[in-house]
Amino acid sequence: MAFQKAILAVIMTTTLCIAANAWAGERFIDNGDGTVTDTELGLMWSQTDNQGDIDWKGAQRWARYTFPLLVPPEKRQGWRLPRLEELRSLYVRDKKFKGYESDCGLKVKIAPPIRISCGWIWSSERRSITARVFNFQRGYAYTDRMVHKRGYRALAVRPLKMR
Repeated sequence: MAFQKAILAVIMTTTLCIAANAWAGERFIDNGDGTVTDTELGLMWSQTDNQGDIDWKGAQRWARYTFPLLVPPEKRQGWRLPRLEELRSLYVRDKKFKGYESDCGLKVKIAPPIRISCGWIWSSERRSITARVFNFQRGYAYTDRMVHKRGYRALAVRPLKMR
């Protein structure tokens, strides 16, 4: 009887893992060209960040002008920095998800297949000389001066359907 319960537990755990992976796979689709489609939010994300320290104005320029040059011509319009809520939706809160160690040495928990090189991503939200940043190591947002850049990265996003 104990053996049957153990086998049943293994089968149930495996089924749940497969279902969770299928669900995650349905939300994010790797387009194979440096972009990821987010079917839940109707967005297209850059698959990686800008790969280096950047201040807010530089992040904004990278998202609008530099990243679009890296994708196919039909996908070059409408790129921008993400809103805070959009970034927050990428953070994986599941305690079982271990994340990965980023290039700067921080362990981050961001939805695959998006990969970032450090834990802090600039958002589009700003006020005066400050802007909002999302921390993918701990899962919270905070405000910092736009001129700071150490460890900060840019991630580009655009609407899936362009008008």
